[in-house]
Amino acid sequence: MVHNRSHKHQGHEHGQGNYNRAFAIGTALNIGFVIVEAVYGYRANSLALVADAGHNLSDVLGLLLAWEAVRRFSEPNSVSGGTVIGVAVVGIIINTVTALMFLSGRQQDLNIRGAFLHMAADAGVSLGVVLAGIAIVFTGWLWFDPVVSLIIVVVVVVGTWQLLKDSVNLALDAVPQGIEPLAVQTYLTERPGVAGVHDLHIWAMSTTETALTAHLIMPAGHPGDAFLVQVNQELHDHFGIEHATLQIETGDPRYPCTLAPKNVV
Repeated sequence: MVHNRSHKHQGHEHGQGNYNRAFAIGTALNIGFVIVEAVYGYRANSLALVADAGHNLSDVLGLLLAWEAVRRFSEPNSVSGGTVIGVAVVGIIINTVTALMFLSGRQQDLNIRGAFLHMAADAGVSLGVVLAGIAIVFTGWLWFDPVVSLIIVVVVVVGTWQLLKDSVNLALDAVPQGIEPLAVQTYLTERPGVAGVHDLHIWAMSTTETALTAHLIMPAGHPGDAFLVQVNQELHDHFGIEHATLQIETGDPRYPCTLAPKNVV
């Protein structure tokens, strides 16, 4: 019985040792890459590389915290609940004030939205830390501390994923969030003299500017510059589209537009 128990314990320690070694190697490699990326980003004057280095560093720190949190479930450490509460309250105030500074511009700029979401998430996380500190003070349950740290890691991952999706949409020229293509097409179709709309494309030129191109079928012919100025202004006012390019067609069946079929992009 004793021999079997010792064998299992040794096997567990051996497996745990391998896992620790792999984790340490992975962490060292990622930290090394962060340093390399930061150095070359600085030398190449690339803000993108430096920013990615910071992002990768936060990922490494998140993994380290998650790993330490898992360990503390079985080996809880003494935590000063009062200190946790006091520091976290300061974090709530600072992050909330900072988030409010980005509140008004979060819908128009992806960068500002990223900053707002980050600060708002930080404020929420700090609130969670305060609650954990209160729970530790009144119950003495030390496992609240690692639980909250794991929740923080999840919040960071979710927030990063959402921002990544928005960035990918921008890179792929997808329709910006908040603009409904059908609503834009309906608006154009209802303009005086417009018999049809096709080849409508809407995409983000940057984090703040949206572009549109469309073909308008107007049998009476070109409506004049006043019509184009009015439509461009209303596209800006109603949909936030700053750059609109409209092609006017009369719909002459002898010269059909090759881009009119819906299956043609």
